Amino acid sequence: MELPSQYNAKEVEERIYQLWEKSGFFNPDKLPVRKRKIRNSKFEIRNFCIIMPPPNANGSLHIGHALFVTLQDIMIRYQRMRGKKTLWLPGADHAGFETQVVFDKKLEKEGRNRFEIPRDQFYKEILEFTLQNKKIMENQLKRLGASCDWSREKFTLDPEIIKIVYQTFEKLKKDGLVYKGKRIVNWCPKHQTSLSDVEIKYEERNDPLYFIKYGPISIATCRPETMFGDVAVAVNPKDARYKNLIGKEVPLPLTNRKIPVIADDLVDQKFGTGAVKVTPAHDPVDFELGEIHKLESLQVIDARGKLNELTGAYAGLNIDEGRKKVVEDLQKQGLIEKVQEDYKHAVSLCYKCNRVIEPMVLDNQWFVKMASMRDLAVRAVKSKKVVFIPKRLEKVFLHWMKNLRDWNISRQITWGIPIPGDESGQVFDTWFSSGQWPFATLKTSGPKDFKEFYPTDVMETGWDILFFWVARMIMLGLYVTGKVPFKTVYLHGLVRDKDRQKMSKSKGNVIDPLGVIDLYGTDALRMALVVGNTPGSDPIIYEEKIRGYRNFATKIWNASRFVLLQTGNSPASRDLAQRDKKNLKNFKKIAREVTKDMENFKFYRAAEKIYHYFWHTFCDKIIEENKKEPNLALLLEILFGCLKLLHPFMPFITEEIYQKLPLKNKKKCLMVEEWTTP
Repeated sequence: MELPSQYNAKEVEERIYQLWEKSGFFNPDKLPVRKRKIRNSKFEIRNFCIIMPPPNANGSLHIGHALFVTLQDIMIRYQRMRGKKTLWLPGADHAGFETQVVFDKKLEKEGRNRFEIPRDQFYKEILEFTLQNKKIMENQLKRLGASCDWSREKFTLDPEIIKIVYQTFEKLKKDGLVYKGKRIVNWCPKHQTSLSDVEIKYEERNDPLYFIKYGPISIATCRPETMFGDVAVAVNPKDARYKNLIGKEVPLPLTNRKIPVIADDLVDQKFGTGAVKVTPAHDPVDFELGEIHKLESLQVIDARGKLNELTGAYAGLNIDEGRKKVVEDLQKQGLIEKVQEDYKHAVSLCYKCNRVIEPMVLDNQWFVKMASMRDLAVRAVKSKKVVFIPKRLEKVFLHWMKNLRDWNISRQITWGIPIPGDESGQVFDTWFSSGQWPFATLKTSGPKDFKEFYPTDVMETGWDILFFWVARMIMLGLYVTGKVPFKTVYLHGLVRDKDRQKMSKSKGNVIDPLGVIDLYGTDALRMALVVGNTPGSDPIIYEEKIRGYRNFATKIWNASRFVLLQTGNSPASRDLAQRDKKNLKNFKKIAREVTKDMENFKFYRAAEKIYHYFWHTFCDKIIEENKKEPNLALLLEILFGCLKLLHPFMPFITEEIYQKLPLKNKKKCLMVEEWTTP
């Protein structure tokens, strides 16, 4: 059967995806699964499962989504061709805080403010917005070639998923691992919500360090505006300079109050003067000191980031204005001893708006005790029940787990899963619900799915959410099910341009995956995303690279067209002349190497090997040698073998060509053909 002279990616891709969907082979229950003999007369069906990290249903897919879809689809298509009962379960995330941030921007463009919209109306509007985006996103996933089982698709706000989340919350409460209290949290004044520690990013800044006289003691601080919330001055008990002042009181500048001098080993004698102000309501370390020494907590900055009535004449000023005015008044009274202008320190920022985080004590906050769950996760990783690719990120994971604090799962937003029994209307941190994704999806997707597919085989995601999400899934999965949620964690990097710059709209270097698909085809984009992309490293992508793999697709098409023109519509004999056996032996060697790379998650290497073999050996040598007197059996066998090796990477063009091959015992689709085994 003859191929058209040119490959039309757009026409082919839409038609081929419909073929795959109609075949039913995305559903593991409808696959022609091959059984493996294990002993005597017993056979086993091998399973393979990936739970798709649910993309945020708040906008179009970006190049990072294209990367994860490509990598996961490669794994799924490979394992499906190896004869495994293969499930790739898709889903979408309501993405609580992140979606609300996106929706806030939409409202701003419309001249509206969510704080002026009734809560029920706001929730209804954002739900409609999310469901619309969810549908768009699913169609885009299909365009990328995602061979996932849409019949099992899940959404983080599905009633059955919420039920699982509530069951976990009740179990945590029953086991004494959840508590509600008044504690210090990370507060974003712009978004008006608390954030967990992993939602904070740190930026190194140079700020003035003010040395202020508190009577006989000088303290050093970058935040003089919080002094109205000071309840003590702390020194190290081993510091001889202040031994005679411990237990006495010193005057608090700009006020009529006196505060005690306390001693604690937490104080670093080398910082500043060795004496520090203690402001429990506005600093996490100070809050801890306040708890130990039973000190009062005075909040002097409100939720909007303005000084409140406890600051007297400074009330109503924002933080920067308040700091400037306080410093001026301290200088007038001769209370500033000196100023270090270039003090380098890390500043906490909201990861979405880059505004400085304001530590704030809030009541009715829900926290999960992390110590026991942390230990479960650490043991699982150390015992290799969970393996990281690349291995170096295992050390990063274990280091982070050492410093894990109790997890604030309360969010003061409207969009999300309401915390049951919470009178103030708070919702769960989205990572609390999505942290249960592997077992929640499988427990609700089918009667046998959890038993057959849990633990899942691979969790593939970006290294940047190792702590946001992967760690939460391991801890919650072990806690709820007693088993790890996945055996392997494959972490990809962040896509960058050819100058290794992070992609951003402001830089004008963003590549729209759907746009380049229209120009060059999905297969070209997928190859460009894989070749040269080692696990954990940031892949480089640019239009010229994608165009180059479009040229490779053209090469595959033309070579296949040549072979089909020779064979006509008749199946070729598989009898090979002695002179051609060397070529076949060389192909089998390549197939062995590619298979080994696929098994070892070295997809970048497998893709490059089959690319070079097809172009430089099959096209440039074997086809050229066979142009005068073609050995049709050899050409057809190697072409068929190459299409199978290429299929996980370039599924559309390989499937289209396969449908035209004159083969005996052809399957309905290439995607269920048996992998080329050496």
